[in-house]
Amino acid sequence: MTSLPLDTLIIGAGQAGLAAAYYLQQRGVAFALLDERPAVGDIWATRFDALRLFSPQWASGLPGRPWPGPALHYPSKDEAAAYLRDYAVHFGFAVHLGQKATSLTPDPAGSGYVVRTATGQTYHAQRVIVSTGAYSAARIPAFAGQLPGRVQQLHSSQYRNPAQVAGAGPVAVVGSGNSALQIAADLAGSGRPVYAAFDDQTPAFPNNQTTWVLLKGTGMLRVSRYNFAGRAMMHRPEPVVLGDLQRLRRFPNAQFMGRATGATAEGTLQGRRLTTPALEAVVWATGFGPDFDWIRLPIFEADGTPRHHYGLTEAPGVAFMGLPWLNSRSSALMGGAGPDARHVVERLLAAS
Repeated sequence: MTSLPLDTLIIGAGQAGLAAAYYLQQRGVAFALLDERPAVGDIWATRFDALRLFSPQWASGLPGRPWPGPALHYPSKDEAAAYLRDYAVHFGFAVHLGQKATSLTPDPAGSGYVVRTATGQTYHAQRVIVSTGAYSAARIPAFAGQLPGRVQQLHSSQYRNPAQVAGAGPVAVVGSGNSALQIAADLAGSGRPVYAAFDDQTPAFPNNQTTWVLLKGTGMLRVSRYNFAGRAMMHRPEPVVLGDLQRLRRFPNAQFMGRATGATAEGTLQGRRLTTPALEAVVWATGFGPDFDWIRLPIFEADGTPRHHYGLTEAPGVAFMGLPWLNSRSSALMGGAGPDARHVVERLLAAS
């Protein structure tokens, strides 16, 4: 199967891809969005049940359409999925679902690029915006392989709720981000012993309306990676929500073991503060790495991360959206998708 040629193809119909679509539509550019999932917003709908956005609705909107309901509300993951679905329908975007991109290559027949998908579909476009989100290859420490087979191991991307985790005995949650804290509290709420392998040096901030007014009003979230302050911020640990940290500490059945340093054949995890008893399960909330092997262009660093400037790469007409620190700390947040998209689309159209 072969599609008609397009001016611009957006790969990924999440928040970043939808924001890019908005600005392309505003400029009258012919485009389409591809997404491997069966529905827009499915990436949110399939996350763990207890997940909520870390920002209130008034600070989380995409361009041209505010969230429905109270502005001070912190949306659930299902509300986030519904908002993205509504956004795509409201603007009438052409979204091709169930189309997982398997290759992006230069078009041998002329200018532009060819994108092929797992269903055999082929797309030709002069420009391509890769908006597959923050990195998607699950990262798990090498020492995880030392745990015996009887210990259930899940990455946070696979976790949904406590009923999914085997047994009722000790479980460890490894990670120093907000997802790790929320998952650990979710499991602790079921009454089982929980060991949080959380780095004690991780900063925390109060996640309230005043904080967001200050972050937005002072421009702290918009500090660019390309100036001195932004470069310094990039190399600091990302802070977690203070309320989530305090909530987990209140559970009498939750213990903080410090950063995980190793595992044993007996089924224990070693941390900087203590070693767990034999575990029944481990949830690895240890983040993601780049997974762009399907892009056959010389635009990557040795570690697989895209080489870009404000999202634009050395390949004419190819850009990225939704990466951590694409431009600023807000780049991977829903509320940061709009400013980044406007910038990327304007530069992309001007350059090609």
